Amino acid sequence: MKKAINKTLIAAALTGVLGFAASGAMAQTFPDFQVTEASVPGASTNTFTADKVTGNYTEVITFSGNTFNVSLLWNAGQFVANDGKSPVASQLGQTGSALSQQYGMYALYTGNGTFATNANGSTTFNFTPGGSLQVFLDPSTNTTFGQPSNGSTAWTTGSSTDDILIANGQPRSGQGTLDPTLSTCSGTGGSGINCGSFGSSSTFNLTTAGSSFFTAPNPFYNVSFQSGQLNNFSPTGTQVINGSMDVIFGNAVPEPASVALIGLGLMGLGLSRRKKQA
Repeated sequence: MKKAINKTLIAAALTGVLGFAASGAMAQTFPDFQVTEASVPGASTNTFTADKVTGNYTEVITFSGNTFNVSLLWNAGQFVANDGKSPVASQLGQTGSALSQQYGMYALYTGNGTFATNANGSTTFNFTPGGSLQVFLDPSTNTTFGQPSNGSTAWTTGSSTDDILIANGQPRSGQGTLDPTLSTCSGTGGSGINCGSFGSSSTFNLTTAGSSFFTAPNPFYNVSFQSGQLNNFSPTGTQVINGSMDVIFGNAVPEPASVALIGLGLMGLGLSRRKKQA
């Protein structure tokens, strides 16, 4: 009887896990956040809700043995709402904008990891914890950027004395795949624009100034998720690549209750066996 109860508990817990996974796969939703642009010097009053930030990245990546180091510059270009479907009217602009009320937002990222080339010619990348993430506002949209010579060195900035640090973080995990055999990776000279993709996560901690810009939820999300596409390159030496990259936010999720139930069920099964042996 006890065995039957324990087996039922484990089965119920497994069913809960499968149900949780299925419900997550059925609907794609991004957590909302609120932006108060009046906090940016020179910007006019504007508050809106969005759930994604899109932009362009340029990265320098250096390969050595089976490891890599990457240094990335990301320039935000647009806020998006309605689960990533509807562009939001904002004053976010590109560096060098001629409009006085526009401002820029950019991120500097350094990270590292391991990679392996597979039998089919694709390359898999796995990020390891470590590195740095910094997000800045550029009120005058006049910041210039200096590209590093290798992936271990951060990008430098110029004309940035008025830039505002709004968030810090540290890369935690991520994965990417470069696959030159994709039909979308067959551009002139093999330099297709879509030769793979990547995704990563970082801790995300607002500064005091950042809390005036990202004003809801409060406290704000503590994780940022980045995803983008890869142009073709050779995973050797030092390479410079670019593409589009999107950012959403969320919170570190505690262990699902259904997984905890499995643990309780297994614990109960072990206790039952020990009592029987005694």
